Amino acid sequence: MKTYELDILISQDLSENELQSLEEKIRLLIENKGGLLININKTIKKLAYPIKKKLEVCLLSLSFKLPPEKLLEVEKELKTEKNILRFFITYKKPLKEIPQILAKKPVRKIKTPKPKKVELEKIEQKLEEILNEP
Repeated sequence: MKTYELDILISQDLSENELQSLEEKIRLLIENKGGLLININKTIKKLAYPIKKKLEVCLLSLSFKLPPEKLLEVEKELKTEKNILRFFITYKKPLKEIPQILAKKPVRKIKTPKPKKVELEKIEQKLEEILNEP
């Protein structure tokens, strides 16, 4: 089974009970296809541009494991739901597959030369020379 993340934009016109039943319906859909739900997050978002004439939506993010062959069936079921404005499914790579390039490397410090100390008398001499020039 692979790990996926499903992000769904749901119409804000739904009541709290309708939203709960839709969330339960999506959870059951994933579990009935042999999936395992890992995490659910729900937030209210304002959109930068309207989607189906809606500027405020409920964003539902689900992390789940599912056999890859069942993913298309889940997508077909989600497309038939009229209260879902948009949805997006992404594959999440397991942490052990992330390339080593992304691992933190120690930061190399660049040494800057320290400025030389100049005596006050020499500075005053130079100033007098500059000021006395015509």
